[in-house]
Amino acid sequence: MSVLTSPRGKVEVVHCRRTESQDIYCIKNLIRKFTQKLFGKLNIIYLLEKANLAVTLCNDKEEIMAQATFVDYPNWNVSNQDNWLSVFQELDSEIPCTPLNTLFMHLFVAVDEYSVGCCREIIRTVYKAVPELHFIFLIVPSYMSLGSTLITVFEQVGNIPSLMYDEDFAVHICHRHHHYPQLHIRNARVEDHDDLMPIFMRHDTLLKETYGEYFLAELIEAQDKENNAVVCEVEGVAVGFMSVCSRVNMQLLHECFDLGPFHGLCIPHPDDVLQPPEEQGIEGSQDAELSSSNPSSLKTVEEPQEPLSPEAMEIIQGRITDEAPVDDLFSAVQSGNSSEMEDIEKFSQQSTVGDTDCNGSNSSLASMLLPEETGYFRPTYKGASAAFCIQLFCIEEKYEARSLDFMNFVFSLFPDKNFCIISLPHLTPEFALIQNFVKIVPFNNCTLEQDLYVFHRAGLLKSINIRLATLLDTPGVENLVSTLMLNKSILADLKQYNEARRDPDGTSMKAFVAEVAEQIVGIAVIRDEMDIEYIRSHYNIEDFIYFSHHQREEHGHLYHFALNPIFRHYTKFFLKEILRLGYKSCLYYPVYPQLREGKFQSSSAHSLTSALHYLVPVRPRRQIVYPLEKLGINAPSKAVSKDPLSYALNHTNRKLTLEPKITVNAKIVVVGASSVGISFLETLVFCMGCEAPAVPPAPRSSPAMQSLRPCPTQCPRWFPPP
Repeated sequence: MSVLTSPRGKVEVVHCRRTESQDIYCIKNLIRKFTQKLFGKLNIIYLLEKANLAVTLCNDKEEIMAQATFVDYPNWNVSNQDNWLSVFQELDSEIPCTPLNTLFMHLFVAVDEYSVGCCREIIRTVYKAVPELHFIFLIVPSYMSLGSTLITVFEQVGNIPSLMYDEDFAVHICHRHHHYPQLHIRNARVEDHDDLMPIFMRHDTLLKETYGEYFLAELIEAQDKENNAVVCEVEGVAVGFMSVCSRVNMQLLHECFDLGPFHGLCIPHPDDVLQPPEEQGIEGSQDAELSSSNPSSLKTVEEPQEPLSPEAMEIIQGRITDEAPVDDLFSAVQSGNSSEMEDIEKFSQQSTVGDTDCNGSNSSLASMLLPEETGYFRPTYKGASAAFCIQLFCIEEKYEARSLDFMNFVFSLFPDKNFCIISLPHLTPEFALIQNFVKIVPFNNCTLEQDLYVFHRAGLLKSINIRLATLLDTPGVENLVSTLMLNKSILADLKQYNEARRDPDGTSMKAFVAEVAEQIVGIAVIRDEMDIEYIRSHYNIEDFIYFSHHQREEHGHLYHFALNPIFRHYTKFFLKEILRLGYKSCLYYPVYPQLREGKFQSSSAHSLTSALHYLVPVRPRRQIVYPLEKLGINAPSKAVSKDPLSYALNHTNRKLTLEPKITVNAKIVVVGASSVGISFLETLVFCMGCEAPAVPPAPRSSPAMQSLRPCPTQCPRWFPPP
């Protein structure tokens, strides 16, 4: 909630939310002739359908005060949506804009009396909702002034020509640091106690009751080489606190969690036992072959040094896993104030190839594929710990979206550590910081009442680049997917794309790679969705889109998606770039039933993807049973009447690419297999919004670490069109 005051002294209490379809009428009423001159004559429904982010500002009576729409490519056709970056680099090379940190304002309307305050509030909200965002561009005809409202937040940087109009357009920019700056992180001081204690006490008093009134001051004063306390400050006032420790109970974690994909969070050692005895080896089918070799997911850019980490491998569908192998632990961040170019340089010079095996994960996968295999091999790690843990964390709710700003600084405190871990009670709702971590899969016999999350220091790099694949990317993709299920299918589709850009049956296809410091860290393959009529008739896809505003060629089918789990928090960005570069507005991903006779039911086997977390399930439609023989020529088309395929449909579109998704860490037990129980589970799966509990979790401790955080805000809902 914020308070706006008009020049006449009138006061309005306002709040921001996602734009809903029923807002369109009010938005049209706020459009003036000056608005049309700035942004052109727009089809509001179409614009909202193709926008990445649309924000509406309402007062306490839910009356619309302002609305703004943001897209990931420029308006006025000043460039094609897939190559605008080169145009803006030529305009001003000193602005480090990238598709990750840039959005474009395509529309802004507001009530005249409160327009300046509304504009500032919306801009601040957008920067808060998209933490990676650093620049918002506004493009208008060069002969137009921005008016008294937009000029308060935008400044001109130059002019560029249009592809369609015989005139120049002025480019204006809005910087993050003027509205929602990054937090300043420093070592904690005892004097910070008075600023931090109110934050702790607002959410829980257990620590004070357990350790005394001055436990925080004592914790800060007891800092040493193994224990550090850091704070974030705003205008000289501490607004957040994090306590980190390099002592971690690795033995307990190895017993409770499957850490094979991360080499046990340890430095590789010659005495590591990573392979089961030969008599325990399991051979799979050709399609489900488990690679025992260890090619790295990221090649060495400079002369390699001592290897530091292992690979991760993808686990089959039905189990939440990481996307692709991980085998490099980077020393990319040495200082909390290092620039991105310095990070990349260190990444290139210090990243290494860990020639270690991950057959522990392979064995886990094999045991799941072949239930009759009773033995389960667990690797043994002799190397030193490569992880430190977060013991205590708390931040003012107002600044929670900037929680990741802590990580640069805390990694610089432990230059020999490459993993940051945190454990949380099972029922702890997700919060902003933890959404950047990877959740580790526990063993079946795990008795620890904690969930374990891991973050790799290379995840701090912001130089990830998504582009169309080329023939030269083949070796990097081979290294990336070498230990994955169905890797041959991925490589075959990549080869087909490089040779013909389409399937043998003529279906257009595209392959995209994610690249960091000239190293391949992700691969995705899509095709045109050729069965869109069947999808529309058998699934409630119009719960999420206005179907008539999407061209047939804008529907894509996601076949393969693999991403190094170090960069898993960039999955939504990868999907957003697939839509932008592929000129798509929707993506569909089917989930087929379990394996049948060792093969996937789909004739064109899909590789398995943890991007499923960032897609939404689509409810199937109840179908009419047509008496085809009686209807004769009046029978519906075969696309509608054919037997339904056995798959669950998942979907994403442009509107969902920046929509937050919160994991509900609650265990729900449904007793009985009645139709009521199945209906309950179906309703739960297909619900479109979630709410975090209003009561903050009490801080708890584990033998390895302990954690505390404020209660998260309510998960924003997305309202589908009626």
